[in-house]
Amino acid sequence: MAPTELAHGAIGNGSVLALVGPDTSIDWLCLPRFDSPSVFARLLDEAQGGRFQFLPEQGTVGPMAYLRNTNILRTEIRTAEGHCELIDFAPRIPAGLGVNAPVEIHRLIRPLEGAPRLKAVFDPRPDYARATVDLAVTSEGLEVLGGPQRLFLHSNVPATTIADGRPFRVDRPCYFALSAGRPPDVHDTPSVERALELTRAGWRAWSKSCALPSFRPEAVLRSALCLKLHQYLDTGAIVAAATTSIPEALDSERTWDYRFCWLRDAAFVVEALRRLSHLSEGERFVAFLRDVADDGPLQPVYGIGGERDLVETQLGHLAGFAGVGPVRIGNAAYVQTQHDVMGEMILCLDTITTDPRTGDHDPLLMPLIERLVTDAIAASADEDTGLWEFRTLPNHYTFSKVLCWVAASRGARLARRLGHTERAAEWTAWAAAERERVLAAAYNAELGYFTQALHGVHPDASNLLLATLGIVEPHDPRFVSTVREYERVLTHRGLMQRYRHADDFGATTSAFTICSFWWAEALAMIGRLDDAVALFDRLVGHANALGLFAEDIEPETGRQLGNFPQAYTHVGLIHAAITIGELLEARHGHFRAWTPWH
Repeated sequence: MAPTELAHGAIGNGSVLALVGPDTSIDWLCLPRFDSPSVFARLLDEAQGGRFQFLPEQGTVGPMAYLRNTNILRTEIRTAEGHCELIDFAPRIPAGLGVNAPVEIHRLIRPLEGAPRLKAVFDPRPDYARATVDLAVTSEGLEVLGGPQRLFLHSNVPATTIADGRPFRVDRPCYFALSAGRPPDVHDTPSVERALELTRAGWRAWSKSCALPSFRPEAVLRSALCLKLHQYLDTGAIVAAATTSIPEALDSERTWDYRFCWLRDAAFVVEALRRLSHLSEGERFVAFLRDVADDGPLQPVYGIGGERDLVETQLGHLAGFAGVGPVRIGNAAYVQTQHDVMGEMILCLDTITTDPRTGDHDPLLMPLIERLVTDAIAASADEDTGLWEFRTLPNHYTFSKVLCWVAASRGARLARRLGHTERAAEWTAWAAAERERVLAAAYNAELGYFTQALHGVHPDASNLLLATLGIVEPHDPRFVSTVREYERVLTHRGLMQRYRHADDFGATTSAFTICSFWWAEALAMIGRLDDAVALFDRLVGHANALGLFAEDIEPETGRQLGNFPQAYTHVGLIHAAITIGELLEARHGHFRAWTPWH
């Protein structure tokens, strides 16, 4: 039956990104890019989506787990005739200062005991299952004809056996290498085994270079590895999630395509990885930002190749995850006005370009900085659609106003470092006045919290970031009371919701998971450290068995919903863990060498 739980693991290499279910099925894969039409989309339709699965004869499958400190999945398969292991990975071969990441997925089945019999279900459905497909037998495997992209499956299992779905015996290592555009780089078992060993070594080297916090380092490392999968190697763009149309709630039409680069989300990913000592990802994203900025006015979201037009359409022939539609491709947010974007881009430029590890400051950045700050100052007086991307509810959203202030405040810092002292002074003066104006209009003293919009009444979980963004101190009574009141008015069954009032699609029901991690971090910052630890650990318990998070949690059931894996959620986990860890160390006086992991 079709997957109705997000129990999948993610594999990738920066060129491809696939989701593998605990039953060995590749249920989601788009080729040749993250945002290309799907080849396998069983996640969205059991009958029509397509899959690539191995079925044991009279046996069981599981468990599935990542090889330690990698993005390589291992699944055990047991039958009456023996058992074997399935290794799923995308080749990511270290090459000098970079990596070789072909558009390929490798599946390697190795016997562990006896000679189990399996059946391969290779059922590609290119172009979101709209293409007419023919499997052509070749000397090295199968070629998938039909659809927008030529696909190749090489294997040492006879091609006719795969095409006909006949059982094969695993009495030796059996490999399956799927590629797009051209045949795979591997042609025999030793070359697949070599690609696996080099990929494993490369992931472990990347993991070793993570500066992990002392608090819950394993969860942080898995989140970091997950984030790494979301960056497109060719351009530096960072996608919000691997999927489209996993519903935020099962009783709504909140289904969106997240396979694009939201500048906001990407900036948060960059900062999370920078805090873990990975800066090359940020440098690559800054290059992407400069490219799209040169191409015209900034918009909230782009295609991963810098495409500006992401026209949103619906695919009526696909049933949707758990039967919930519509299935959408493209995202209409590209035409929205979201004023927070300038501030997040300035934050990203500030932390990446001023980090001592990134080298000299680039004076050629000043025109972009000036443009972002000037646009933010001009936009601060206008309404926008906000970070939650309301489609019909423009307003003077607090978060957007705060990020316009951030653009000027942090932009002044950058300008000063680049020698533009007059500009820095001008922006600093504007930011000082704007800060007082925004805080006065955003805080509702009668309700005891910062509101979603200026002079408003609705709470909004994004205001839990105000102390992190620096517009208020963590112990400011207004921020402390906001955290306290949000616990009362925004939580449901121990999870923080974005907001509670109706939006374009009615009342919201699911909890947006990053908001709960914002809550945990805010608790730590206002001094409620033990509460923060307890909340963090409870939230981590909502991850799937592989440590991965979707966008939302259904409070009544604890079920994960929304696009998956969601980069934003893993960013929230990382930031909360680092903050909690630093404050725990301070409380216990552990600022010294030889301090053990918590």
